[in-house]
Amino acid sequence: MNQEINFLTEQNKLDEVQKILNQEILKYLERRKGVAKYILDARKKFVEEYKDDEDQIIDYFDHENYVKEEAYKTIDKRLNEFTILKESPYFGKVTFMEEENLPEEIYIGRYGLTVEENYEPVIVDWRAPIASLFYKGTLGKTEYTCPTGEVDADILSRRQIIIKKGELKGVFDSEVDIKDEILQMVLTENSSDKLKDIVMTIQSEQDEIIRSDKNKAIVVNGVAGSGKTTIALHRISYLLYNYRKQFGDKVLIFGPNDIFMDYIAQVLPSLGEGGIKQNTFENFAKKEIGIEVSDVKSFGSYMEEAMNGNQESLKEYKEKSSKRFLEFLNKNIKELTDNYFEINPITFNGEEIVNVKEIEELFNLHYNYMPLFRRSEKIKRVLISKIKDKRDAEVYKLNAEIKEKIASLPKDQIDVEKNNIEFLRRIKIREIIRHVINSRKELDEWINHENIIDLYKKLTNTEELGYMDLSGILYLMVKLEGKKVKEEVKHIVIDEAQDYSIIQFEVIKELTGCKSYTIVGDSNQRLITTDEEPAMLNLQPLFNKDKIPVEVKQYDLNKSYRSTQQIMEYATQFLKEDRIVPLVRNGEPVIVEEVCSNEEFIDTLISIIEDYEDEGLENIAVIFNGNNDLREFSHMIKERISIQSFDREDILYKGGKVLIPAYLAKGLEFDGVIVIENHEIDSLVKYIMCTRALHRLSVIKK
Repeated sequence: MNQEINFLTEQNKLDEVQKILNQEILKYLERRKGVAKYILDARKKFVEEYKDDEDQIIDYFDHENYVKEEAYKTIDKRLNEFTILKESPYFGKVTFMEEENLPEEIYIGRYGLTVEENYEPVIVDWRAPIASLFYKGTLGKTEYTCPTGEVDADILSRRQIIIKKGELKGVFDSEVDIKDEILQMVLTENSSDKLKDIVMTIQSEQDEIIRSDKNKAIVVNGVAGSGKTTIALHRISYLLYNYRKQFGDKVLIFGPNDIFMDYIAQVLPSLGEGGIKQNTFENFAKKEIGIEVSDVKSFGSYMEEAMNGNQESLKEYKEKSSKRFLEFLNKNIKELTDNYFEINPITFNGEEIVNVKEIEELFNLHYNYMPLFRRSEKIKRVLISKIKDKRDAEVYKLNAEIKEKIASLPKDQIDVEKNNIEFLRRIKIREIIRHVINSRKELDEWINHENIIDLYKKLTNTEELGYMDLSGILYLMVKLEGKKVKEEVKHIVIDEAQDYSIIQFEVIKELTGCKSYTIVGDSNQRLITTDEEPAMLNLQPLFNKDKIPVEVKQYDLNKSYRSTQQIMEYATQFLKEDRIVPLVRNGEPVIVEEVCSNEEFIDTLISIIEDYEDEGLENIAVIFNGNNDLREFSHMIKERISIQSFDREDILYKGGKVLIPAYLAKGLEFDGVIVIENHEIDSLVKYIMCTRALHRLSVIKK
């Protein structure tokens, strides 16, 4: 009976909200129409009437017109939000009390809705501080953080509301947590070819991370399928909603490869955010260093070699990602700082105008705060200025002598001697210029420095540059030249951070000067295992170096929401530690098949894919250890079925069946996965391969 009453109550509420939404849509359509007319009239005036006058066309973008253009964009954005809200205005309701006040209730939706001249919101945006009450794990006494500080509240009830295409489908009251039924319903759906937003099903531990302090470095070490990437993207949306003036268009996401970046690209727009800069560390580093892509062995090529057992590549990876390599670079930077420049005095026509002691004071006292090469360039400008001062003094002296000589001549000889005196003056000027050139040349011989790339190659005995050299080169640029990025960055997201070295973290921090981070990864998903723990787990010393230290706060997520219990139990056997708590979602057993020949391998693979498709699975991945294995079998597989090969980073995943190497599958998820064991595979790599599967996993051993 209560359930029926609750349903009728919520149906009446939905009818009321839909009516308000319709009114708001009509109101905003009228506003857009008015603004559009104004803009069109203004364009006609300034563009058509003054099409031959560039200055007048520029005047079109004066303040008033700019405001009108922005107003149009704002109205259009709100109309788009209202259209989305029409489908599903809200998904939750929370009833609470603040102090001794009367109970209040708010409805939580993807976007907020407040009618003009009404202070009470009809729908509260999920990113608003008070909306955190809906995501709390328990009822009763709690608090939420708003701009004025902590606010105490008593949660009386929470309700999950399912609305699809404007129709009320279900009402679930929750006494403890968001109903498992709702979460299960979402998890059992097939994957799309992109990540989904999770505003309906954010769990309390995820919400805590999303709403963490904006001025901290948040590190999330989460198991496969714990929602790390999705949490990071929702955190961006939360920060932009609440602190848009601070963060605005100053957010940068680092992802592992272009496939992954395209994979996540649709989530932020679905959360109402766009224009977020995305990049891989490799492309970022190449751009900052200023080298062509073809000049450096790519991450993909490098990783392919390492994962196929190339011992030189493995050794290089472990060495150039280690703390020892950072210490090696720091040691060389210190030696360079102490001994790089062999200081000589500045002379002009044999006269010493700046002695060695004065130059040493410039290096060691006056400009000691600058990085070495930037310091030397500053000092070079100072010394050149000294040379110019001496030049000017010599010219002044010469002009005075000429003037005195002319004054001493009898009047009747001035015209006769004037040309001779001017000729002698020009000769003397040429001598002064020659002395300037000689002084500059002597200065250049000891104060100019090597190109950083050449210096790095010499220090590390490297001939051909690869991905593993990029962070080292940038580190030298930061420490020796004081390099900074040109565009301001206020928040950085680093995904798959378990594969980042301490040098990469240092480079990103120093280049950007950023103080706000969301760093997510899984210490069990390193593509190549080293003797050192992942740098992401020990970042506080790095951030303590700043004058105002940035606090690093680490969260561990042990619950997997991606895969079935059977898949996670199978994958966990490849880990040294057992810390995964899979969400209880049953599925089919993991299939393990052994084959003896290529023909049997292809038959078995095709059979499994057909079974997957018969079960309604849409996105299916056949994951190989590396590209060598993939290319060996791809032509045989493609003779039997239509399937796409993902053997390069620049291919975009649009869903369907794919052949893909393990290092490119990282971070992605598929309805069904078939792992190919053509030879011995590293345990952690096998763990990565298996945990890409949502519903079905099969392993073919050849």
